[in-house]
Amino acid sequence: MDNFRLILIFTLIFILLMMYQAWQEDYGSKQPSVASTSTSDMPRAVSPSSDSDLESELPQLSEVGSVDLPGAQTQHLLSSDSRIYVETDVLKLEIDTTGGDVRRVSLLKYPVDAKIPDNPFSLMNDELPNLFVAQSGLLPKESAPTHQAVYQSEQTNYRLQDNSPDLKVKLHWQNDKGISVSKIYTFLPGSYVIDVKYVVKNDSNQPWQGRLYGQFQRTLADLGNSRFLYTYMGGAISSPAQRYEKISFDDIQDNSFNNEHRPAWPNGWIAMLQHYFVGAWIPEREQNYTYYTKMLPLGNRHVLGLYGPAQTVAPHNIKEFNISLFAGPKLQNELGDIATGLDLTVDYGWLWFISQPLFWMLDMIHEWVGNWGWAIIILTILIKLAFFQLSAASYKSMANMRRLQPRLVSIKERYGDDKARLNQAMMDLYKKEKINPLGGCLPIVVQIPVFIALYWVLLESVELRQASFIFWLNDLSSPDPFFVLPLIMGATMLVQHHLNPAPIDPIQQKMMLALPIIFTVFFAFFPSGLVLYWTVNNVLSIAQQWVITKKIAGNV
Repeated sequence: MDNFRLILIFTLIFILLMMYQAWQEDYGSKQPSVASTSTSDMPRAVSPSSDSDLESELPQLSEVGSVDLPGAQTQHLLSSDSRIYVETDVLKLEIDTTGGDVRRVSLLKYPVDAKIPDNPFSLMNDELPNLFVAQSGLLPKESAPTHQAVYQSEQTNYRLQDNSPDLKVKLHWQNDKGISVSKIYTFLPGSYVIDVKYVVKNDSNQPWQGRLYGQFQRTLADLGNSRFLYTYMGGAISSPAQRYEKISFDDIQDNSFNNEHRPAWPNGWIAMLQHYFVGAWIPEREQNYTYYTKMLPLGNRHVLGLYGPAQTVAPHNIKEFNISLFAGPKLQNELGDIATGLDLTVDYGWLWFISQPLFWMLDMIHEWVGNWGWAIIILTILIKLAFFQLSAASYKSMANMRRLQPRLVSIKERYGDDKARLNQAMMDLYKKEKINPLGGCLPIVVQIPVFIALYWVLLESVELRQASFIFWLNDLSSPDPFFVLPLIMGATMLVQHHLNPAPIDPIQQKMMLALPIIFTVFFAFFPSGLVLYWTVNNVLSIAQQWVITKKIAGNV
């Protein structure tokens, strides 16, 4: 097998990966288009609807018994009463007194654009087309506050003060049957975890029974991601049987998740994912929670939720219900400590077991050098060293093929279009010279999983978002604005092309010459961190291949 086939294998796999991402973007989990009402025509909030708008039960979950499951309005998007504004050192939130919902979350340490640091990224929002809110409550609705109940608040503005250990936001609800509930949000400095506590006080003469639930509502909207770089957007859950399982918007639409009749389980969580960021409900450990999905037609909202076991509060007693909400970046060093498997929301795909050690190495190098660009370069060098012998075997095979190139061309001219005699003559020559035409194939195939795993590390890691390198490269997660790095990468591929043995077929020669141009166009739209890795890898490969080629040529 000549060098054309070797490079074509790698090129084909890479292009197939790009085609898969483009297919996911065009034909993956798609939501029916939102009604023709534009965002400007849609009211930001409407008055609360009646309890009759709450759906009494989700399909296939009859085990709840007489306790109604959370639902949502069928005539309105989201009810609203008044807003409570909360700010910590890392979060800025809006909590609605209707349900005590988290309606808006802005991440103060993550601006939309690095050039405008005062414009924080908005993770949650209660407006179309990108509606994403976190809701929680207690059931049943007849005697407990669901996410449609209206709470009372002592104040409308809260701010975590410097040197303060925490910030508590308290909401209050009560009915005329002696049941009162305090919903308490607790915020900690530097943390994206929000503790949510319900304190149920039963002043009646009858026992009260209820359960806690949490859910996300989300529409599927275009977040402006590159068509060349598909990343997963949708739901995920964790269970003892499977630490990380995707629940796509398609799964929610066709109700396939509910139809699987899954039992309740402990130590799980639910999450809504997007590129770099995640929202997750994390219930108390060891308690059995049941998971559900729901499709709400108005606005095409996808619901992913969980509810806990029924618990009883004796007359004249108090009981607490606890759940945690995470709303922030996918920081891998922190997510695993928050909940088992939550770090897997950094979606490296099926090669996660390779990607995670690669990120660990990249992170360790970054702690040492303090710059993600130099960390990528050093990691590329380490990977190249790890595969040095395999690469050397491949380049030796290429060099030997290059040495035989004039004789192969002569054989081609002698036999012309007689394919059978041409192939036999070539195999005889390989046998005589003790050259394995497949010798360069295996080393490349072995390295491909590592290349793809590192590709996902550089694409998915929020730590590289808006990370500066040198000169004009001030955001490794965005394409090079001046296309300098892709052009350098294309030049390195041209150098490699001239070092490799040329195919004897003129058509193959033209295709090989076109590959650097094709890759340059592709990489012009890729994050500069990926292009940096590929460029450095090419430079190292050129140096190694040049030395080996000269050595073998000198021994002829």
